[in-house]
Amino acid sequence: MQLDLNLLAALDALLEEGSVAGAAARLHVTAPAMSRSLGRIRHTTGDQILVRTGRTMTPTPYAIAVRAQVHELLHQVQGVLAPSRELDLATLERTFTLRWHDSLVAMSGPALLAAAREAAPGVRLRFVAESSTDTPELRRGQVDLEANANRPGAPDIRAENVGETPLVMAVRSAHPFTRVKAVTAQQYAAAEHVTVSRRGNLSNALDDALARLGLTRRVVATAPTEAAALAFARDSDLVISVPRATTRSAVTDLGLVVLPLPLELPSAPVYLSWHQRYDTDPGHAWLRGLARIALTVGGAPS
Repeated sequence: MQLDLNLLAALDALLEEGSVAGAAARLHVTAPAMSRSLGRIRHTTGDQILVRTGRTMTPTPYAIAVRAQVHELLHQVQGVLAPSRELDLATLERTFTLRWHDSLVAMSGPALLAAAREAAPGVRLRFVAESSTDTPELRRGQVDLEANANRPGAPDIRAENVGETPLVMAVRSAHPFTRVKAVTAQQYAAAEHVTVSRRGNLSNALDDALARLGLTRRVVATAPTEAAALAFARDSDLVISVPRATTRSAVTDLGLVVLPLPLELPSAPVYLSWHQRYDTDPGHAWLRGLARIALTVGGAPS
């Protein structure tokens, strides 16, 4: 039997996406073409691979068993067939799409853009907003690099912790907290708060920490970005709790005062994430290196 390596790529995409449409979008082919590939895979393996259950498709036991092996085989094939070449930054023409938390764009984006343009003038960076829901753009190749506080759980997504920063609170200069020697947990809980949540959540880990002390706080507003939430705090007595690195620009640009939190909480991590298909891509590896430096120098570590 003659082996068609295109079927290996199709099988990998089908197992990752769990649908014909998703696999087709990832490999940039039509849905009918992917359906034909699934038919050939079923004929070759003697297994249905994906079976319809209601409106979704579920992998068969065989598909689940070989998923990791398919990933590894495809990775090895790509490593063998990919041409080995030196990266010529001076002539590199490429657009990278980055989905970073808005505070990380503000802190580290300028340094990354400056470093990229100096080394490779033909490179363009597309910073896109985070979605309010978890999306598969990294898998589909629509996003090259993510940076936020969330460590992805998918086995095909690489993640590197590039730093962390403790949480602090920020208030306007005329806020009553600025006249207190040390804000207590009780005073903190009694204040009115604004939080940052792209999903509009009114509670987070801070509320869990307060609950352990028998305290609750009143969140009167949420904002989808830290920039918006900081503006709310600037114009009212609302308290915002954010990673300390974020407040560097807040202090200078908005005139806010940064105070320590009266709670013991772990520092907020910063993860850089990408799909494993780019592990050996020279251009992507170069960009990851610049992003790692920008995020570290820009304020990721404490």
